[in-house]
Amino acid sequence: VRKFLLDYFFEERQNLRFDFRIEKPLGSNEDSTFTICHKTEVIKNTLDPVWQAFKIPVRALCNGDYDRTIKVEVYDWDRDGGHDFIGEFSTSYRELSRGQSQFNVYEVINPKKKVKKKRYLNSGTVSFEMFYFIIKNCIINYTVSVEVSLVYGNPAQPTSLHYMSPYQLNAYGMALKAVGEIIQDYDSDKMFPALGFGAKLPPDGRVSHEFALNGNPQNPYCAGIEGVMEAYYQSLKSVQLYGPTNFSPVINHVARYAASEKDGSQYFVLLIITDGVISDMAQTKESIVNAACLPMSIIIVGVGPAEFDAMVELDGDEVRISSRGRCAERDIVQFVPFRDYIDRTGNHILSMARLAKDVLAEIPDQFLSYMRTRGIKPSPAPPPYTPPGQPLQTQI
Repeated sequence: VRKFLLDYFFEERQNLRFDFRIEKPLGSNEDSTFTICHKTEVIKNTLDPVWQAFKIPVRALCNGDYDRTIKVEVYDWDRDGGHDFIGEFSTSYRELSRGQSQFNVYEVINPKKKVKKKRYLNSGTVSFEMFYFIIKNCIINYTVSVEVSLVYGNPAQPTSLHYMSPYQLNAYGMALKAVGEIIQDYDSDKMFPALGFGAKLPPDGRVSHEFALNGNPQNPYCAGIEGVMEAYYQSLKSVQLYGPTNFSPVINHVARYAASEKDGSQYFVLLIITDGVISDMAQTKESIVNAACLPMSIIIVGVGPAEFDAMVELDGDEVRISSRGRCAERDIVQFVPFRDYIDRTGNHILSMARLAKDVLAEIPDQFLSYMRTRGIKPSPAPPPYTPPGQPLQTQI
């Protein structure tokens, strides 16, 4: 029955461990039993108790299913713990939400007494003086796009940032895995469009700054971050790395999708992994200013030893980015250099965790700023899917 409140951090993977001692057999909801979600205080020396008001999140009460059965049991308290069962009744969130009326007065029935005594009607009634709910759920489909700059040396050479070592991930792979494994859980279907920029494509050697890493321009989506990483490594075997490095095509690519989803149902996160060189600074600034009014955020991870002055300018933490005299409506860019997070002991897992924490830290505020300025409020959670023939129930 006891609830534990934990601080939730968007940008971190939070592993929970529970140690407990079993004193009594634990029940299972798979066989349609009930789960206790609340116990009231004891009211002594009265046959007409009035319990204090209490709050239960809808998720804890019925897991968001407004029609799920909620059972209320009433007991006569005994000091020795052998509480006498008075009776029970059933309701649902939908019934309770009707408010104070004749609908929220329930007969407390003892099934055994009802069978044994023909004149038995009930063991009393329970009425709800007030029932109200506060919507706190916010259902948002984060759509994550991944863009990888391929301009940096021969991937067959150990000096290249794209070098595929048989022993560990390269810098691009570590950055992609670190950020992707956290943010992928915010995407409903975990299918990510992955694009590359800065390469000559087969068979004619055409230079592209917006090509599908999986080689399928009609369907650039990859299954999970593992699918993105596989497409990235496969592309290194088929394309020729080539400059210049242009950011604006991939930013505009995602912005086109974001422009068609302004109702708050989707929010787009663009992850760009780059060596820091940028050839179209003016166009990139204009693209970011245009994207700042869309449901979209841009994460840039810089890898390698290059100077990242241009990336810092795009970040806009200190000075809001502008283009042609027009200032960005809000800050949507977060940049971090991966080298600042390399653990000195060589612990890559720790390096990746630190990177993900900082690079994702601004996403919640950027998301909220878009929703608030447009007056978009959270929607109630839809009822969860319940497999046929497996009713789930809740007990108060």
